[in-house]
Order: sequence, then C-alpha cells, then structure tokens
Amino acid sequence: MLPPTLGSDMLTLALCFSAPAEERSCSWLNIWVFLIFALAIKAAFVIICLVVPFCHSTDQPTALQQQFSEWNCNSTVPQGTARGWMCCPKGWKRFQRSCYFLSSDTMNWAESEQNCTGMGSQLVVINSKEEQVFLSMLIKQPPRRENFYIGLFAEKVGKWQWVDKTPYNVTAAFWRHGEPSDYLDENCTVMHVLEKSLNNWNDVRSDFMHHRICEAAAVTV
Repeated sequence: MLPPTLGSDMLTLALCFSAPAEERSCSWLNIWVFLIFALAIKAAFVIICLVVPFCHSTDQPTALQQQFSEWNCNSTVPQGTARGWMCCPKGWKRFQRSCYFLSSDTMNWAESEQNCTGMGSQLVVINSKEEQVFLSMLIKQPPRRENFYIGLFAEKVGKWQWVDKTPYNVTAAFWRHGEPSDYLDENCTVMHVLEKSLNNWNDVRSDFMHHRICEAAAVTV
C-alpha cells in the first residue's frame, strides 16, 4: 500500500498531465516525487533479479536452490525460448545441463553420497563419453587431488548400478585395464586422477577415504 501523501501526490500529478496545457498547475515537487518513486521501484526490481536469478520463475525451488544463495548463470539457451539462463551454485562447474562439485575433503562412500544428497545433489552419474571427458579434465585441474568417488556401486559382486537407478551399460563404462577386479569387497568406484587414459575408473572398498564428485541438474530460468 502506498503512503497516503504519496498516493495523493501521484493522483494530483496524473490529473495535472491529463489537463490541457493552458490549465496545468503542476508542482515541480509533485513531479520529482513521482520520478524518484518510479526510479526506486525500478532499482529495487533490478537488485532483486541480480541477487536472486530465479525472480521470474514460477517453478517450485529445487533442493539445490534451497541450499545455496549465490549462483553463476550463463545465457546458453537459444534465443527465442521462454528461458534463457542456466545457473549453478557458486563454486560448481557446469557442463551441458548439469552442475558438478569437486570436494576438497575426503569421506568414505556412504558419507560421500550423504554429503551430496544433503546439498540437493547426488554422486555423479556418468551418461556419455563427453561427460567422462569433461570430468577427466576437471579432476586434473589445480588444486591436484587423488581419487574421486562417483555414483557407481555394486550391492553384489559384479552387479554394478548407478545411484539414480540409471541402467549400467558395460559397453559405456570407463574401467582401467583389469578393472573391476572385485578384490576384497571392492564394491564402489573412483575416478583416478593420475590415469592418463580416458579409462580411469577403479573399484575400491567403500570404507576407503576419497574425494567425491556431486552432480545436480542446472537450474534453468
């Protein structure tokens, strides 16, 4: 609701401009009040849209949106579409329509999955060679770390599955030579940073401490 005096000033100004030029008796004070008010409304709208990149989205906020307040957005959607920005939390890396977080600390596999879930994401599920190439390059960037847990595990020996129930395709897997070895209950998977080839997956025990890659869908606004 507008303050009574401001509402009265705006009404007076509107009546003034609607009157014939020879009958106008507009106060410059009224004009300045109107202009300042209009600029304040515009500035507030711009600030809100810069701070909250989802200001014009009517969708319910995702779990990822609820966890983070700072975002990086890129205009990558073709012009003419209803939504033209793809956003990831600050510090995450975007590839196609996903955001990725590389941890600086280490956890076992169960803790890693829980940590990703707590951020509104999951341990990464690799669906294509392009995604494998991107991640293989990303994990080699400074600061240098060692192995990274991904979202591939086996509840039974040789029965590999992804955390999101995506069917496991052995022809689209990127195991190192001789892996998976299924040695001593090695039922989880890491990406080896030091492996030079694209095939850098290695099965490991779930109680080993490693870094992790979390993945979430990029937010489109």
